[in-house]
Amino acid sequence: QVQLVESGGGLVQPGGSLRLSCTAPANIFNTQTLSWYRQAPDKERKLVAYITVSGNKDYPTAVKGRFTISRDTAKKTIYLQMNDLKPEDTAVYYCNARSGVAPDIWGQGIQVTVSS
Repeated sequence: QVQLVESGGGLVQPGGSLRLSCTAPANIFNTQTLSWYRQAPDKERKLVAYITVSGNKDYPTAVKGRFTISRDTAKKTIYLQMNDLKPEDTAVYYCNARSGVAPDIWGQGIQVTVSS
């Protein structure tokens, strides 16, 4: 049963921008911290950004200043605005929902390729 629906990936040139979207059911959106992770080929999955129900957010150094996570309560959707993309940002990006008391919920993943 798919609960997190991602969209917005694709191919972009270095320096370009993309916006990813992740839509969740209300019971998840209203109660859980939502995050974006990414996994490059032959590498471990890593956190890219998270946003709490109250709107607190943070990013790792690798993307801070280039990526912005936001949430739209009316649409039950979070976004990841990615600017100044670099080839090393190429990965499959996953939306994640975490309650802390139940197993994490993952989206199906969406490919982002940064290449000239």
